[in-house]
Order: sequence, then C-alpha cells, then structure tokens
Amino acid sequence: MSGAASLQQGLLLVLNAGSSSIKFSVFDVQAGQAPAECFHGKIEGLGGAAYFIAKAADGAVVGEHRWAKGASVDHQQALVQLSEWLSPRLEGRPLLACGHRVVHGGRDYAAPVLIDDKVLADLEALCPLAPLHQPHNLSPIRAIREHLPNLPQVACFDTAFHHDQAEVVAQFALPQSVTQAGVRRYGFHGLSYEYIASVLPRLHPRLAAGRVVVAHLGNGASLCAMQGGRSVASTMGFSALDGLAMGTRCGTLDAGVVFHLLRELKLTPEQAEHMLYHDSGLLGMSGVSNDMRELRARADEPQVRLALDIYVHRIVREIGSMAAALGGLDALIFTAGIGENGVATRAEVLEGCRWLGFKPDAARNAQNGPCLTEGDPALVPSAWVVPTDEEGMLARHVLEVLAARGASN
Repeated sequence: MSGAASLQQGLLLVLNAGSSSIKFSVFDVQAGQAPAECFHGKIEGLGGAAYFIAKAADGAVVGEHRWAKGASVDHQQALVQLSEWLSPRLEGRPLLACGHRVVHGGRDYAAPVLIDDKVLADLEALCPLAPLHQPHNLSPIRAIREHLPNLPQVACFDTAFHHDQAEVVAQFALPQSVTQAGVRRYGFHGLSYEYIASVLPRLHPRLAAGRVVVAHLGNGASLCAMQGGRSVASTMGFSALDGLAMGTRCGTLDAGVVFHLLRELKLTPEQAEHMLYHDSGLLGMSGVSNDMRELRARADEPQVRLALDIYVHRIVREIGSMAAALGGLDALIFTAGIGENGVATRAEVLEGCRWLGFKPDAARNAQNGPCLTEGDPALVPSAWVVPTDEEGMLARHVLEVLAARGASN
C-alpha cells in the first residue's frame, strides 16, 4: 500500500473493526464523482484460526485465506493479510486514506476527524465508556500508524449523529458530579441513521422534514427518532447495551438486576458484563440461537416463540416511546439485516403499531417494499424498507475531511 496522495483519484479503504472481526470496503475515487465501492469483505475469527474473504462489487469472491488451525491471529496480522491482498489490486492507483468506524466520540467529537496523536489519546481515554468496542476500533488505527505513518486516517463516530440531543434527553436522573464525569446518554448506530437521513429526501420529500422513527434491526438493534433528519431520541444510551432486546444483548434492564447478579448469584463484574452482552437477548431467551433466520424456522417451539414475541414487543413498545418524543409519527423506516430482510418481524411490528395509524400491506411487505403500508404517505403514517450503507457514509466523511485538509494547506 502507498501513503498519502492526491485527493483527485485513487482508492479509499474503510474499516469497521470489532473484537473478533474486521469488515472492510475499498472505494474507487474519481474527481467530481461519488466514491464507488469496488471491493468489500471481512476477516473473522480473530483471536483464533481466522478466515479472510474479499468480494467484488457484484458479490463475486476475489480473495480467500484461512489461517492454520491453532493459529491465534490478531488485528495486526489481519491487516497484513489485507494489505498483501490489496497491494496488487491498486494497479498504480494511490491509497488516499483509511477511514474507521469508531463507536464512541464522547462529548468532544461531534464530527469526523483526522487522527493525530492527541485524537488517538482522547479516543483511548474513552475506552472505559465502551470497553467491548472502543479498544478494537482503535487497534487497526495504531497498526496502520506504525506501518504507514504517512497515510491519513479518519475517525467517524457512531455517537456523533446524536450529539446535539437536548439535555433533557441526554441526562440521566443522577447526581451532577456523575453526569459531569461522562455518564449520560450518547446513542449509537449514528452512521446508519445519518445515511438514512441523507436518502430520505429522495424517498419522499415530506418524510425528510417530518417525524420519523428509524429501526436499525441487526444483531445489534436500536431505534432513533428523527425530526427534520436530526436525532431527537434514541433507545441506546450510555452504552450499546441499552434499549431493544438484541441478538445477544439484553437491552434495557432494571439496574437492580445487575446488583442481584453480583451479590446473590456471585458473578464477578466481568462475568455479569459478558452475560449481558454475549449470552442474553434472542440467544439467551431462546436457548437456541441469535440468528433470526434459524429462530423463524423454529418458531413453533414454545421458548423460541416467546423469545420472538418479547423481541417484537420491545420494538413496538419503544416505537411508542419514540413517537411520544416526536409528538406524533409520520413514518417508520426499517433498516439493517433484520429490518431489510425480516418479513415476519416487520409484519408483527407493524401489526403492533396499528394504533399509530399504520395500515400494513402484506403483499408489499413480502416483496420487501420499499413502501410497506397502504394510503398516501402525505396523509397517513407510512412504513418503508431502506437499506443502510454505513461503509458508504464512512467513505463520504473521509473524503470531506481530506478535502477540508487540502483546502487548509
């Protein structure tokens, strides 16, 4: 890979790093054009025998690598494999920059930023606020700084979209000393919500200015209430554990339960944290899986059915909360893996939301929309499927930061 280069033409790499995986996309950048994805892929199984796969924009597999059994592959080794695979595909084009999804920007970072020593130190200081996400987001940044010190890197924050929420929304009912120490509602999935807000004007101009709830339903899940494309409220708060029941996360929980786990069930803080993040949600309730496809296939089993019902009930209940925060509701947008593909889940959620004025259209839902309801969206609440594109949003932000940097030089 090459280092910094002219913004006019080249390739852009974006990374979304987790504890055991790195998702990546490579974009072709041409002057005067929107960035176009040319490759995407992931490296899974970090910490063990990892697997690398890369695909072209049309989904064709263009690269694979599986490490030997017994290997313990870390983020740095994964990036070396990615670099070795990508280098011959640069074909003389410069690598312009690398963009990173960083879960937490805290109170200070409300927009994408070029990473330097101070920014990296600030983001490392936020690790206690997102201990299961932030350290893994930062690991590739440090590795790239070591091997490609001249390559610009840009951090894009999942909290940034919610940064301007009112204090009445952001503060917990805790002592001010605790609030001032950073314990407050931040909200997450911001890159996804920002992308949806950016495409709403094309979907239906009235919705872009209206009261919209976006349901980002994947293994991680949350809702965001938007007014005029800006975040008004979100189900996720201080951490990505809050709000809806998720694939393996419990969502909103009485804080007294945590004390009970520690005092009466004798769990250590680490054991309790692992349970709430990794062993709860759909997986914990069903005892079967966190994969919605498998659960739907086994929905006649009583415990699985109950897990699905709880999952949907929580979504419906929180949509009511978001509608209250907005003072009404003009549209509901489904996005992310389950939101975009879960026909049965969408049908059950919309059935539970009839009281808000939705009139579900089963045929449209079966065809994945884009509109899922009857009636004129200008007159009655409507529901839609809108695919999200967090990687595309990352690419846009990176180019904006590079352009601003170039203008200031």
